[in-house]
Amino acid sequence: MPRKPRLRSGSGVTLHEIGLAAGVSAITVSRALNSPERVSEALRNKILETVDRLGYVPNRSARSLASARSRTILVLVPSLTNTVFIDTLVGVEEVLRVAGYQMLIGNTHYSASEELQLLRAYLEHQPDGILVTGLSQPPEFGAILEKLGIPAVYMMDLTDDGRLCVGFSQEEAGAAITAHLLARGYRRIAFMGAQLDERVLKRLEGYRATLHAAQLYDAKLEFLDPSPSSMQMGAEALERLLREHPDCDAVFCCNDDLAIGAIAQCHRLGLAVPDRVAIAGFNDLQPAAWTTPALTTVATPRNRIGAEAARLLLERIAGLVISAPRQDLGFAVVARGSS
Repeated sequence: MPRKPRLRSGSGVTLHEIGLAAGVSAITVSRALNSPERVSEALRNKILETVDRLGYVPNRSARSLASARSRTILVLVPSLTNTVFIDTLVGVEEVLRVAGYQMLIGNTHYSASEELQLLRAYLEHQPDGILVTGLSQPPEFGAILEKLGIPAVYMMDLTDDGRLCVGFSQEEAGAAITAHLLARGYRRIAFMGAQLDERVLKRLEGYRATLHAAQLYDAKLEFLDPSPSSMQMGAEALERLLREHPDCDAVFCCNDDLAIGAIAQCHRLGLAVPDRVAIAGFNDLQPAAWTTPALTTVATPRNRIGAEAARLLLERIAGLVISAPRQDLGFAVVARGSS
């Protein structure tokens, strides 16, 4: 009786070979990849580690040639409800559509483990390249890309470690808005942070460095909550900050949602902005210009980041020489009535 042919992946590695390396059967490997709930966590992790090490990628039946391009780009973002990342996706789509590429969008929910899981899942579609939000992926993430030779561009932040990146310095932006508040005469400046992802924490570092340099830093003026950001959180945090620290005269909010909520709460409490307390946000979302008073914030080039990252990735896919692997698109402090 002829032996059943071994299923070969797009990378040339078979399930049988994965099983031999992991010390399990090919059926167990298949079960771990396709029905993970049927395999113990320890065994599943062992198999996934072997999959990553050997560079296994499932081979889709729709692919006629292993060397053919899929004309798809995987884009990983931490949220599909945050306007910041919607704007970025719009920029990406505008460039890819003209170039004849389609987007595969993965929502990581600000989770490194989900990000890695999505990468593994979408590799079955054999994307020609990947656009990634942020820089703090686990080591396995980069190892998979290197093993399979998939080009990637990292968005929203900057690094000098050789990775292609398009964005701006989150630390410098946090420092700049804090320096603006200092220049306006405020001395008891609080920081309000939510979600506490890598970009928020870098803005916090810029805030801290600027106040340390001015010898005005006070750790008690930091409100940090890992929960998702909301205007309600901004309102509640503002009231708590002023109740616990009545000498606070300014608040730098890590995003505009918190800042808009803080301004609204000041109105409810009868507190004048900026006479009693100045409020500053981050990102310059559309509502920022329509608060009363209008919100001082940091304008970030979200759409352009997506577009330039997509262009850079297409250049890498085409084999072009990249003269500027680190593209700093900058930011701008937008001073309005709230400060």
